[in-house]
Amino acid sequence: MTSVWWRAAGVLLAIVFCVFAPVWIFHGLPWALAATIACLLLVLGWHLFQLGRLIRWLRGPLDAPLPEGSGVWEIAFAGLYRRVRIRSGQQQVLSDTLERFTRAAQALPDGIIVFNRHRHIDWINARAENHFEMSAATDRGQPLTNLIRHPDFVNYLDAERYDEPLIYRSGRVEGQTLLLQVIPYGDNQTLLISRDISHMERLETMRRDFIANVSHELKTPLTVVSGFTEMLADDYVAYGEAEVQHYLALICDQTARMRRLIEDLLTLSALETGGTTQSEERVELEPLFRSLLAEAEALSGGRHEFSLSIEAPATLSGCVNELRSAFSNLTSNAVRYTPAGGKIDLIWRLRRGLGEFVVADTGIGIAPQHLPRLTERFYRVDRSRSRETGGTGLGLAIVKHVLTRHQATLEIESDPAKGSRFIARFPARRLLG
Repeated sequence: MTSVWWRAAGVLLAIVFCVFAPVWIFHGLPWALAATIACLLLVLGWHLFQLGRLIRWLRGPLDAPLPEGSGVWEIAFAGLYRRVRIRSGQQQVLSDTLERFTRAAQALPDGIIVFNRHRHIDWINARAENHFEMSAATDRGQPLTNLIRHPDFVNYLDAERYDEPLIYRSGRVEGQTLLLQVIPYGDNQTLLISRDISHMERLETMRRDFIANVSHELKTPLTVVSGFTEMLADDYVAYGEAEVQHYLALICDQTARMRRLIEDLLTLSALETGGTTQSEERVELEPLFRSLLAEAEALSGGRHEFSLSIEAPATLSGCVNELRSAFSNLTSNAVRYTPAGGKIDLIWRLRRGLGEFVVADTGIGIAPQHLPRLTERFYRVDRSRSRETGGTGLGLAIVKHVLTRHQATLEIESDPAKGSRFIARFPARRLLG
């Protein structure tokens, strides 16, 4: 500012000296004219001073306050202040809009990578960082194909046919499958959107396996029913009464098996979709346990020894039909997989504030590698034995869903050739006094 002011003052004095010095020297200068010139010089100097303040403000930091002026300079400074305020407001609006857009992009469930026509990365959101194991701090400006080198992805970019998405399995994250979509926009800018479809693929695999398992489970009894029915229909009189009774009994057994399978499928479907959520009620467990014990004894036909122990008040808040289904599956499984002469114990107890229903048997037991998968649909440790005992392979899946709906858990303990313990634990808030 000082140098500008002194330069302006020097120029002013030079002009005054060059114009008025000859007149003063040769003709003299009236005092009135001299006073007028002095006033003009003062006014001009004042304007130069204000101009210097403006120049200093223009050269200063962007957030420096405007100088205050008077007269015409007050009007000029006020106009400039208004424009600066409007511009600052517009910049703040743009900054807020950009911040909101950035937060929204970060909150999206999809990964987003913005790159330019040279395929250099301009921006990455947090989800894309997880999908591709990148870092927004260090990878911005890097070539995209240096970080995602999978040949399928590079060929997809090179082909520039983006109407169809790309199914991408990188192998960086085990079991992860991404759906990639490239969207050009703006001035040579491009979006890469990634969506994790691993869960959808697992569901599709489960659906295919489920259909295959159901078809397989129904095929055997249908074959038996169809075969004996056709045989009797073709030549009924050729068979003795005992044979006919035997064949009809087999038909009834296989029909009952199909009925149980369909009922279990409907129950499991309702539990998984929540389509038959029933109102909860006060469930007295002692009569329910005694009913289950009678059913288990009937299923056993005298081949096993049973005991029922109720060690604490047994009342739950829940859906009685769902609880009956879960407890019945646990007890019937114990009967099916315990050899004749074995023992089955049904126990209700309180442990560390939790209610526990325990089904313990002295059956064939389960190897440790099978325990994590026991609650999967149609998973069987021994398929031949399961079919012999009339199991559908859905019982423990039903148990798991019923317990989940009651905020309960299932723990399985087993030793091969020694027996198993299935423990259903209910939270304290489900226990009623």
